[in-house]
Amino acid sequence: MMQLDKIVNYHKALADPTRVRILILLSEGELTGQTLAEKLCLSPPTITHHAAKLRAVSLIHERRDKNAIYFSLDRYFLKQYESSLQSILAKPNENTTEAKELETMDEKNERLKQSVLRNFITADGKLKHIPAQLKKKRIVLEHLAEQLEEGRKYTEKELNTFIQQYHADFATIRREFIMHAYLYREQEVYERNPLEMWERWETLS
Repeated sequence: MMQLDKIVNYHKALADPTRVRILILLSEGELTGQTLAEKLCLSPPTITHHAAKLRAVSLIHERRDKNAIYFSLDRYFLKQYESSLQSILAKPNENTTEAKELETMDEKNERLKQSVLRNFITADGKLKHIPAQLKKKRIVLEHLAEQLEEGRKYTEKELNTFIQQYHADFATIRREFIMHAYLYREQEVYERNPLEMWERWETLS
């Protein structure tokens, strides 16, 4: 049976709408990177980035022909991933090792979260500075978003005042809240999204 970390990495690779769209397009046949870029209205470097993630978990093949790069689906590995996940879920009692591996992953994430918050949040709860690394930034944003009242509607001024309790750059943090789905905005009124809609930092490698 396939190792659990491979199955986890497979699901991480799929945890992005663009990558799922690429697979859907490739299910119809081989396409060049340029064609994918045009169909998805993205730049060729963005396609290259996403293709690398899919290739890393053997979901697609890549071949070069003169100046063009062709991508195609690897159906064999798609089947392998599906059947491995099914066999893990079908025999819970036989998979205590896999369960433990998942548990240690949760513990690892929790340790990382606490470490990031210690490094970036002061004792009185202020944000020292916005982390440059995406994963760390998401951990900090999630921590701040958790302080917002669920179900409450905030005017832009109220939201700015809320953010300023933690950091002076309210405009950047407000924008990041929207960009990573912690908040949504409608006619200058902001409300916290349900937790299940938040972008999960745990899926980032």
